[in-house]
Amino acid sequence: MDVNLYDYYYKSVSLIICDICGSIFLRLMKADDLFKKGLNELNIPCYPEQIRAFMTFLSELKKWNGAYNLTALKTDEDIVIKHFLDSLLYLRTLPAGTLKLVDAGTGAGFPGIPIKIIMPGIDLTLIESSKKKAAFLRHIIRSLKLSSVTVLEQRLESLGKEYESTFDVIVSRATFSIKEFLKLAGPYIKEGGILVLNKGPKAAKEIRDSGAENAVRDILHVRLPFTHAERQLLVLECKNRPYGKM
Repeated sequence: MDVNLYDYYYKSVSLIICDICGSIFLRLMKADDLFKKGLNELNIPCYPEQIRAFMTFLSELKKWNGAYNLTALKTDEDIVIKHFLDSLLYLRTLPAGTLKLVDAGTGAGFPGIPIKIIMPGIDLTLIESSKKKAAFLRHIIRSLKLSSVTVLEQRLESLGKEYESTFDVIVSRATFSIKEFLKLAGPYIKEGGILVLNKGPKAAKEIRDSGAENAVRDILHVRLPFTHAERQLLVLECKNRPYGKM
């Protein structure tokens, strides 16, 4: 066998074995230890009471999930990594200080509730049209004793005029296109506010195709802990609000 080909196969098999061993190791870790390890990798400080809040969130989410189908993720590992840690990536985009933040299409509370647990001083509005998911949101807000959190049981596009130019930040993990998000969320952002979307590897193409280059303030490339997945967090601004009138 060619030496280079041998090296290629050897390295490939080694990587596969490392991935398998790593996956087994993660599954054997307790949820709170896994979460703390992920926080450390992201350099996010977290108090013990905040860790406990996340573990309560995990427990209640799993209890409700069987009847309400809140998320397709079932295991502690998946929920901690793909919901909790993925949600906390948004912290890198947020300005300091007191914020009025909206999570549009929040589902079971992601990324809004994890952000609120870490940044308790924000004023959070969760927008979710599903009655079952909205019921869970109200339950978990009570369970975690979170203050200054509002649940709006409706869709982003149906918000009334009373919310125009109200919020500092609107985030979403829902499947909005960039153009759609600018159009629907733009009217509700204060002057100088931002919109944040979590996009995949085709974000640059979508920006070009939508003609939204001028709306992009920043793009943050962040790796999700314990995975090979890279997230692209798009920070958008509505200059002169051109998209809100489309």
